[in-house]
Amino acid sequence: MTTPANSRRWTNWGRNQESVAEVLTPGSADEVAAQVNHASESGRRIKVVGSGHSFTAIAVADDQRMLLHRLTGLVSIDGPLVTVQAGMPLSTLNALLAEHGLALPNLGDIDAQTVAGAVSTGTHGTGAGHSTLASCVEAVTMVTATGKIEKFTADAPEFQAVRLGLGALGVLVEVTLRCVPTFTLLADERPMALPDVLAGLDEWIAGNDHVEFFWYPYTDRTHLKRNNRVPENDRPLSAFRGWLDDDFLSNTVWQGVCRLGRRVPATVPALSAMSARALSARTYTGRSDEVFCSPRRVRFTEMEYEIPRAALPEVLDALAGILDRLPFKVQFPVEVRFTGPDDIWLSHGYGRESAYIAVHQFIGSPYEPYFRAFEAVCAPLGGRPHWGKLHYRDAESLRSAYPRFDDFLAVRDRLDPNRVFTNDYLTRVLG
Repeated sequence: MTTPANSRRWTNWGRNQESVAEVLTPGSADEVAAQVNHASESGRRIKVVGSGHSFTAIAVADDQRMLLHRLTGLVSIDGPLVTVQAGMPLSTLNALLAEHGLALPNLGDIDAQTVAGAVSTGTHGTGAGHSTLASCVEAVTMVTATGKIEKFTADAPEFQAVRLGLGALGVLVEVTLRCVPTFTLLADERPMALPDVLAGLDEWIAGNDHVEFFWYPYTDRTHLKRNNRVPENDRPLSAFRGWLDDDFLSNTVWQGVCRLGRRVPATVPALSAMSARALSARTYTGRSDEVFCSPRRVRFTEMEYEIPRAALPEVLDALAGILDRLPFKVQFPVEVRFTGPDDIWLSHGYGRESAYIAVHQFIGSPYEPYFRAFEAVCAPLGGRPHWGKLHYRDAESLRSAYPRFDDFLAVRDRLDPNRVFTNDYLTRVLG
C-alpha cells in the first residue's frame, strides 16, 4: 500500500504513542462534514487528535488523522453559556473567559488540552462540589458518521453519551459550556506528614472548595494544597516566588533530579525525601485558572484511577507495598484528588464520591510493572481508569465498572454503526 503524500508522523506529549497517518485539516464544520462523509462512503476511518496529552492510544490514527487547529474561535456568549469551536485550547479559553468576566468553575492542573479533548476523555480537577469538565457542557455540535452536523442538548436522549464520548461517536465541532463569574482563589500549600493528611482528610474535603495532595514515594511526606474562593486578590504571589517554585524548582531543578534518579536509581529515595522538603509552605491569591493550572515541562507517563473515596486508605497502603517490591525506583510523587458524583455515562465519577490517584514515571524510565500492580489493586474495588491515562482494561472488564456502559454502546451503534471513528484503543475498551 502506498503511503499518501500528506501522511505525517505524530507523537503524543508523553512520547509513548505514535503513528503515521494521512492528515486532514478542516477549517469549518462543513469541511469536517465533507471529509467525514467521504471517509464513510469510501470505507475509511478518521481519528481526531487534539494536543496529544492523552497517554493512552485513544488519539492514535491508523488511517486518517484529523486536526482541529483551525477550529479555535469563539462562537457566542449568552450570559453564562459560552460556545466555542472544539479545537480551542483550554489556555485560550481561560484567557477569553477572563476578558468577559467569566471562568470555568473548576479545572485540572494543566491547560494545554483542547476543549474537545478535555471533555471527551474526562479531564477533571479536584473538589467535592465538582466533577469532570464534561459536567459543564450544556450542548455540543457534532459531525456524525454520515457527515451530518447535529446539535445535542440536555433534552437529547444521547446527551449523556456525547458530552463524554471518547471520540467514538463523532467529531465535536462546537461545545457550549456553562461558566460562572470570574473568581479569585486563596491557595494554601504546605508540606505535611501523610498520616496527618489522611487523619484530617474528611474535614478538609468538606470544608474547602478544592483539596489535593502529593505523596512522595519512599517517605511519609506530602504536599497538601487547598484552594478556596475569596472576594479579593489581595495576596498575589510575587513574580520571583512564582518563578522560583513553579518554574525553577518544579521544572528546571525537577528535571535534573529525575535524570539523576534515572541514571543512578539508588539515589531515588534520598532525592524523593529532598524533593518533599524543597517546596516550602506558601499562601497566595490569584485568578482561578492561574491558581488551578501550572506549567508542566518535565515529561512523564501516567496512570490515573478513580476509586470510591472510602477506599483511599486501602489503596495507598497497597501502593506503599508495591513501591517496595518493584525492581526499579519510582521518581514522581503520587497525586491524589477528589470529586463529587455526576450522571454522565462514561464519567469516572458516575454516581459516587470519588478519589483519584495518579501514578507517574519519568519519561524513559520503566513503568509497566508499577502501573499493572497499581491497577490490580484498584480494579477489584470498582476502580475506573482515566480514559486519557495508561491502563490495561478491556470492554469486558469495564462493563461492570460503568452501570450505563451498554447504553453508551447503543448510542455508538446508532451514531457510528460502521465504526468510522474507531481505532485499536476504542476497539479494546468498547468492543
